[in-house]
Amino acid sequence: MFKKILLVLIIVSFFSCKKENNYVYLQGVAFGTPFSIKYKDALHRDMSISVDSLIKSVNKSLSTYQKNSDISKINNGDTTIIVDNKFIEVFKKSQRIYIETNGVFDPTIGVLVNAWDFGPEKKTNELDSIKVNELMRQVGFNKVHIKNNKIIKENKLTYFDFNAVAKGYGIDVIGRFFEAKNIINYMVEVGGEVRARGESPSGKDWKIGIEKPNFDGSQSVQKVILLHNESIATSGTYRKFKIDKNGNKYAHILNAKTGYPAMSNILSASVISDLDCADVDGYATALVALGLERSKTFLKNHKELNAFIIYSDANGKLMTFKTDGFDE
Repeated sequence: MFKKILLVLIIVSFFSCKKENNYVYLQGVAFGTPFSIKYKDALHRDMSISVDSLIKSVNKSLSTYQKNSDISKINNGDTTIIVDNKFIEVFKKSQRIYIETNGVFDPTIGVLVNAWDFGPEKKTNELDSIKVNELMRQVGFNKVHIKNNKIIKENKLTYFDFNAVAKGYGIDVIGRFFEAKNIINYMVEVGGEVRARGESPSGKDWKIGIEKPNFDGSQSVQKVILLHNESIATSGTYRKFKIDKNGNKYAHILNAKTGYPAMSNILSASVISDLDCADVDGYATALVALGLERSKTFLKNHKELNAFIIYSDANGKLMTFKTDGFDE
């Protein structure tokens, strides 16, 4: 599975910080994309250094783009790695979504993500059905386990790619840190994924925009929603894609059952819940892979999730679907 925005987990490259009306504002770059943090703190504490350290700790555990990370070492065959609590939590969250989606969401699809040129490793040239089928033998979250804090892989070539949940998880780590510091009013946004608690500087719920799927690269807002002690994540196919030598366009979210790019009529799926941001991050990706009709069925069985989906109908017209509980 793979996200709308390529998750390049890197060290924060810069911070800016300002303080106003008991709120502290932090901005910078994290996980390969811009971030924005706002939190209310009567002590006006600058949490820049702590946030930087937290991001580095997530990188060290889960970044496939950091060669000395635990996940990179495991992907390269190191069986001695003792994984930390971050890795274990992301593993278990991913395992749950894998089971709930009957394997449509599968973080062991990483070898195909690389093969299709959406990952950190070299792409596979002249990728044909024979090669795809060969690589698919390395895929299957039911073939990996944790024992004594070590990862056991039935196929030693299995390649983990937690990018569909890792950015959301990094947001959760920062949010939990604020809560441990008795900061109850905050918003952490990284690349469009958000965890919000308490009230915004206006004294009301946090106002968040859902992006319209513009294919020309421009950015505009499709819908504005309010978050109250909730998280939101959006996944889509309209920005991240490749064009092959024949001019065919294919999206970055892969079908874990076939190893090929998912043929989905969903352009954008936004999921809101009082669950962790890592959870809604994973569910948003899963919905795109499922397609509209299967997503509707899935959402009926998961009332803890609210979703706003933008899709293309049979005539290519942009349409929307939302769950009953989605805020107007």
